[in-house]
Amino acid sequence: MKVHEYQAKDILESYGVAMQPGRVARTVDEAVEAAEALAEQGASMWVVKAQIHAGGRGKGGGVKLAKSIDEVRERADEILGMNLVTHQTGPEGQKVRALLIADAVDIAKEYYVGVTLDRQSSMDAIMVSTEGGVEIETVAEETPEKIHKVFIDPTIGLQGFQVRKLAFSLGFEGTAFKQATKFISALYTAYRESDATLAEINPLVLTEDGNVVAVDAKINIDDNALFRHKDLAALRDVHEEDPLEVKASEHDLNYIRLDGNVGCMVNGAGLAMSTMDVIKLAGGEPANFLDVGGSASAETVEAGFRIILEDPNVEAILVNIFGGIVRCDRVATGVVQAAKNVDIDVPLIVRLQGTNAEEGQQILEESGLPIETAILLKEAADKVTKALATPSTA
Repeated sequence: MKVHEYQAKDILESYGVAMQPGRVARTVDEAVEAAEALAEQGASMWVVKAQIHAGGRGKGGGVKLAKSIDEVRERADEILGMNLVTHQTGPEGQKVRALLIADAVDIAKEYYVGVTLDRQSSMDAIMVSTEGGVEIETVAEETPEKIHKVFIDPTIGLQGFQVRKLAFSLGFEGTAFKQATKFISALYTAYRESDATLAEINPLVLTEDGNVVAVDAKINIDDNALFRHKDLAALRDVHEEDPLEVKASEHDLNYIRLDGNVGCMVNGAGLAMSTMDVIKLAGGEPANFLDVGGSASAETVEAGFRIILEDPNVEAILVNIFGGIVRCDRVATGVVQAAKNVDIDVPLIVRLQGTNAEEGQQILEESGLPIETAILLKEAADKVTKALATPSTA
């Protein structure tokens, strides 16, 4: 689960991570009030930042400097409600519903600090770079020698010498070095205790007066751990998510919208990935990832059909179910029931394998519905691409 920058800063600050002062605002008047409150704490310039779940906000016009309270009002009025387009939103953009009004700091140097799981080593990795303010992917591609990493053994945790090594690699000295080690340690603690999949500060800055603070923050929380963090789950902003993905989550379906034209309904994430690969090999393009889970009941299948068909790009649907926990004949009955309740106006191909697969295929073939069946996955994918190539007679 993604959260907004201001929410990420609140989470990290609660663990002792040093943050640039700021306040959230949802109206122009609230933005002015936030700036005035920061002025009482010593602020003389402010940064007005759009709050959406995407990077590149500055390049899209969503981050602006204000040198007076009147300018804060002007900048807030310009940004709030705008449709902000960045390289991460796609051409459709995202509406700005909230702002972060932050105390502008005098920056002497920018750095990058991030924590995530390194799947190759099966250990958490802390990455730092002197190239702050630049996307870490760009740094990794163009100047990989400027990225320094340490890997944390889960049996002993983050060690002091590792933190010092990272701070030294960034070139910190004296008081700034002490602040940097405290910052990195606190960031890792926040990452672990909040069950995050990513905690990223870009940029971390050394101010002109020698302090180390974060002026931007990103944290993603593991969806599977949200039951342990009711307070963090409450931070979810469904406005920032695809409406179909939100609707799928209401039915406990794992759905991710893609750009293709073949709707996929599968039980199991690994099988879903394989299904999408085979569709592409057959010449099609998956329109979605949809895992209906182990039960694949009539209710979940019907909800899945409705969600898939709300995507106007879908021109065919492939259902690929492995009957392990659930029997294929029960899945087939659910597919038939769902197909009768939902107006499926595109070709539907169903492949069932596993327990009672033959019985399930017989139920589908005797249903009287325009459902094509397949035994092999490649056969199913070939039938999908053939259906796509056949002009509709509707």
